[in-house]
Amino acid sequence: MEPAIFAQGLTKRFEDLTAVDGLDLHVYPGEIFGLVGPDGAGKTTSLRMLSSIMEPTGGTAIIAGFDTLRDASRVKDNLAYMSQRFGLYSDLTVWENINFYADLYGVPSKGRADHIDELLDFSYMRPFKKRRAGDLSGGMKQKLQLVCALVHTPKVLLLDEPTNGVDPVSRRDFWRILYKLLKADVAILVSTAYLDEAERCNRVGLLNEGKILAVGTPSEVKKLMKGSILSIRSPQARKISTLICENLVCRGAKLFGDTVHIVTDEAEKSFIQAQELLAAHGITYGEIRRQEPTLEDVFVSVLEESLPDNTQLNGDTPVTEPAFSGPVHNNHADHAVEVEQLTRRFGSFVAVNKVSFHVPKGEIFGFLGPNGAGKSTVIRMLCGVLEPSDGTGTVLGFDVGTQPELIKAHIGYMSQKFSLYEDLTVEENIDFYGGIYGLAGSRLDERKAWAVNMAGLQEHTHSLTALLSAGWKQRLAMACAILHEPPIIFLDEPTSGVDPVSRRRFWDLIYSMADKGVTVFVTTHYMEEAEYCDRLALIYRGNIVALGTPAGLKTRIMKDTILDILCASPQNVMEYIAVLPEVREVALFGAGLHAVVEEATGAIQAIRRELEVREVEIERIEQVLPSMEDVFVSLIEEVDRTQG
Repeated sequence: MEPAIFAQGLTKRFEDLTAVDGLDLHVYPGEIFGLVGPDGAGKTTSLRMLSSIMEPTGGTAIIAGFDTLRDASRVKDNLAYMSQRFGLYSDLTVWENINFYADLYGVPSKGRADHIDELLDFSYMRPFKKRRAGDLSGGMKQKLQLVCALVHTPKVLLLDEPTNGVDPVSRRDFWRILYKLLKADVAILVSTAYLDEAERCNRVGLLNEGKILAVGTPSEVKKLMKGSILSIRSPQARKISTLICENLVCRGAKLFGDTVHIVTDEAEKSFIQAQELLAAHGITYGEIRRQEPTLEDVFVSVLEESLPDNTQLNGDTPVTEPAFSGPVHNNHADHAVEVEQLTRRFGSFVAVNKVSFHVPKGEIFGFLGPNGAGKSTVIRMLCGVLEPSDGTGTVLGFDVGTQPELIKAHIGYMSQKFSLYEDLTVEENIDFYGGIYGLAGSRLDERKAWAVNMAGLQEHTHSLTALLSAGWKQRLAMACAILHEPPIIFLDEPTSGVDPVSRRRFWDLIYSMADKGVTVFVTTHYMEEAEYCDRLALIYRGNIVALGTPAGLKTRIMKDTILDILCASPQNVMEYIAVLPEVREVALFGAGLHAVVEEATGAIQAIRRELEVREVEIERIEQVLPSMEDVFVSLIEEVDRTQG
């Protein structure tokens, strides 16, 4: 079988920078190939060359049998490409945008409306079909672009971080659509920052500094992992990670939500040492168990192996101290944020409906919800950017309705859209925000040096912001938002689309700030990150539907039983499991499946019988504690069932 995507020696240089260095790649019809790598690795540049948008400096690229240089028009006839930049028309409605792309791709009129409705249903955007694209939230724009890319069935589909900023419910449905496309022999190349998504690909390639470091099936790539993994689950995972790094001789300890992965060359010795260490500090935890490495474990391990001796991964570089040396604003308010019956209407549409909660000073407060649920609207009201329609709220004791300018002077705010000036350099952006916040002289120089180091942009201070990768722009935006050491910081999806190493760097900084009494109010679609928060609120359809600690939400609010199923070709057996009377729902989860059931024993027996009859190889079926993603999806679906 001839590959639908073929690249040999593909190279792209920008003056002295080699962005892609001799890329060899082949993807076959009916295959999903995942391209993963840190920010700036060359993923987007590779996809742009394959789509014939960008001309390579050297090498060859062939799409569906057509050379990207000699037959660019034929290439475009046979592929669909979804870039990170929104290719939407702001003045057109959701429906009009999709219909425009359907015309562009030559989708037949017969059956078109039904197909578009199917895509709107999978993306949960049918209620917004008449809304202008310019009025959508960032996440909803991402989903609309996804729908536009999938409006026809091409031979080749190139997706550049297609689920960046998309909530877990929609991500699950998106992957169902991709698997449907495989049955039509579409070749799919997807770059992603979600390593659990890469687990679902037929093959993956790890790209760094423009070169492929590893390629193969997820199982093959995992064999490259140096050392073994010991897993410890605990509500005090952050503390455990710090203790392990400071006291155990091992390759490292990495956080995965409420779980710590210890990477060690001597598993038995590390097992005993970890037990003794945790007992000595009186830390409660579940069992310590050997675990197969995840792709994220391998991602970090392979990157570390590729670096010269005594060099750290950029994302693991310690943040320069002190991160926040200035005095934290202190007034008579007991809470950093207090909200009572806060409401925001846009005409007849109620975006936020009588929301009430409070955030103590120094707390990391996570705000979760599907795209369009009202998260960003709440943050904009709290930041003094948007006036409430009803209700009350204070931030650091200042009223959100009557004192917005005082609020703005005392907070840091990083929006989804990054408030950066792309025609300025990195240094000029920092200087600009330093001036806005009243920083000057040696104080500005000190904070600028800290910001550049924190963002890992030491070699890019004179680079135009427009030329930075999305991940680097995100780091710069965060550096500018906290340049003046505010006592409360609002972060609206600060790590969306950022690689795992960089996400850890962000959270190291967040914890450093919280330790100094800074309040952090953060929205995120990474359910692993939700585990790092002190408390969480889940908003849906403008209403708070759950509020509590991560552990509390998983143990008290989550009523469902979760079965973890690891078997061959999980995407192909979902439909068999879903129809079993013992199973309420089944969905892709990492490299396997999670089934929602009422009673574990009977459901396990039924699933095992069904898969054995179909001669499906089963590696594991067991009851597990729900993840935050399970909780998120369960609560959303419960609201849908009760409210219709």
